[in-house]
Amino acid sequence: MIGYLKGHVAKLFADYCFIDVQGVGYRVFISSATRQDLVINEEIMLLTYLNVREDALLLYGFTTSDEYELFELLISITGIGPKVALGVLSAIRPEEFRLAVSQKNAGLLTKIPGIGKKTAERMILELKDKIGLPDAQDGMPSQTATLEARAGDPLAEALAALTALGYSQGEAAVVLAKVQGEDKTVEELIRLALREISRR
Repeated sequence: MIGYLKGHVAKLFADYCFIDVQGVGYRVFISSATRQDLVINEEIMLLTYLNVREDALLLYGFTTSDEYELFELLISITGIGPKVALGVLSAIRPEEFRLAVSQKNAGLLTKIPGIGKKTAERMILELKDKIGLPDAQDGMPSQTATLEARAGDPLAEALAALTALGYSQGEAAVVLAKVQGEDKTVEELIRLALREISRR
């Protein structure tokens, strides 16, 4: 099995790239997040997963171990293949996905293209004991408050404001969980959250 590739980015396409490794060009399927890390003619190392089919050998590549590990978890789910898993990674950040699973937020998962209600529920059922939230030192508290809309709840109001600004519910929840604190007003939470997002 090919564990990783280290070479130069020769070509970039919508969902795959060509990596030149000492004169040999490998076609590697990638998520939109990985694609953003790639620059033509620059050297890169991609962690890779080799999918063996009867009619083809397909390589999937990732710039982060976070994406790679989530990809492997996704394809372990009944009915989820590499193409769908890559689509999930293109639509949602790994930390957002873990948060949605931990909070059993099937509604958020169904917003991912190609993921229906039954598939979202199956993801939660099969991954709830396998997936975990990052520790605090990785940039997110190990225990994240559930951000459900409640009247007079500053977190819920800040979440609603951020989603109205165009941020996904998952991303907004992750950031708010990081900046939340006692006695913080809605305005303070929004300001801190936007500052945190701008640093990413």
